[in-house]
Amino acid sequence: MTPRPASGRAAADRLARADRSRTFPPLPLRTGARGLFAESWWGSAWLDALETTALDSARLARGRTYARDGHVDTINVTPGRIVATVRGSRPRPYSAEIRLRTLTDQEWDGLLDAIAAEPGQLTALLSKKLPRALAEGEVRLLPGPGDLVPRCSCPDQGRPCKHAAALCFQTARLLDADPFVLLLMRGRGERELLDALARRNTALTAREARARTPATPQAPPHGRTPGPATPRAASVPGAPAAPDAGPGEPADKAAPPARGVLAREALADRPRPPLPPPLPVPPRPGHPPALPDADHLPFDPETLAFLAADAAARAHACVSAAGAPVSGGGRPPVPGPFPALPVWEDAIRLAATAHPTAGLTSATRALYRDLAAATGRTTTDVARSVAAWRQGGPEGLALLEAAWNPPAGDFDRARSALLAADLPALRPRHNHLTDAERGIQLRFGHDNRWYPYESEPGTDDWWPTGPADPDPVGALTALLAR
Repeated sequence: MTPRPASGRAAADRLARADRSRTFPPLPLRTGARGLFAESWWGSAWLDALETTALDSARLARGRTYARDGHVDTINVTPGRIVATVRGSRPRPYSAEIRLRTLTDQEWDGLLDAIAAEPGQLTALLSKKLPRALAEGEVRLLPGPGDLVPRCSCPDQGRPCKHAAALCFQTARLLDADPFVLLLMRGRGERELLDALARRNTALTAREARARTPATPQAPPHGRTPGPATPRAASVPGAPAAPDAGPGEPADKAAPPARGVLAREALADRPRPPLPPPLPVPPRPGHPPALPDADHLPFDPETLAFLAADAAARAHACVSAAGAPVSGGGRPPVPGPFPALPVWEDAIRLAATAHPTAGLTSATRALYRDLAAATGRTTTDVARSVAAWRQGGPEGLALLEAAWNPPAGDFDRARSALLAADLPALRPRHNHLTDAERGIQLRFGHDNRWYPYESEPGTDDWWPTGPADPDPVGALTALLAR
């Protein structure tokens, strides 16, 4: 026997894993009468198992409202476990989970034998109905009191909390539509079950055929020698005889092998339609989905959401900079909008642009501390640099960290313009115009813009303040108005 190729086994393993995991998108809002939540008898039995062991009917009512109003997001069902994120009163959703004991191999054998013995039960399952005789047989499929074990990442210690209750109510709707979801919770996927039932039906048919066939073949007449064995295919009406098959030689051995056609050869002459035009670039990058607030995750949800927002913003900028496609279908080469940056500058770019609340919440203040530790700076350095980046990007950060000597021209004419506008006289030094007593300063950038700074009077603790302006009079006027 030729061993199965490793690639075939790997593909079969992938299919088996996929069959034992089903993901359902958020269910539509439940409108209409506020009566029974489940429509099938087995969906109602599922909810009975929840309601008979609930310790607080108010939490159940709140969970029912959450489910009806669409607070339950994508649901994932695997053997013994149902998981979904449920949006509550806080911005970050919670991770709710329902656990259910899976059946043992012996219990599955009994259940599959019961289905194979009654073809009507399989017909009902394929019609997305759960036969009562099957569900309430020797192997009970539906959960009983105490079989459903709820868990949630929220601080509520209720069993179940309103988030887990909402997940239970939505699961009842999944069961209404497809009872194979219940069988998956108990441990087996739909494809796996149908394959096992097909093997059982084949074995049952073979046993019945052997029972109808005489066990001992009749002996040949006395004195007659049995002739050579006749190929089985020859006894089948309409079966073609194998060419060049000698006496006693199997017909299939002498038959020439059938030759197939490669898919690329069969489709080589078929015209291929042109690709559809690209979608228009959205006006702004989207927001990544909020991750559940759960313990013991293998990553930090805040950091992952932070990096996802940055990736979306960079992708949007790259697509926007690519321009429209040319006649050949491609796009003209353009330089990327994000040049390579040193570690410090890229860390500041992340903190300044990835999230609008950076530095304003406890989570993002913790991010400042992490960036400071990773780059060998202080949290004050990070905060000041973030303000500079928001003021002018890389040029704003460069002006914060280093002074330069501008050539004669715009910088010298700025002092005259400020005096003509009856504004305070500022003392020049390098590219800075400063009034230390008032705690105001303008910094002239390489981009010919003026960057306002302010400090506590009499100190040298300058912070970027407000947007840059190409007009020094406008920049100083806005600074004095603060």
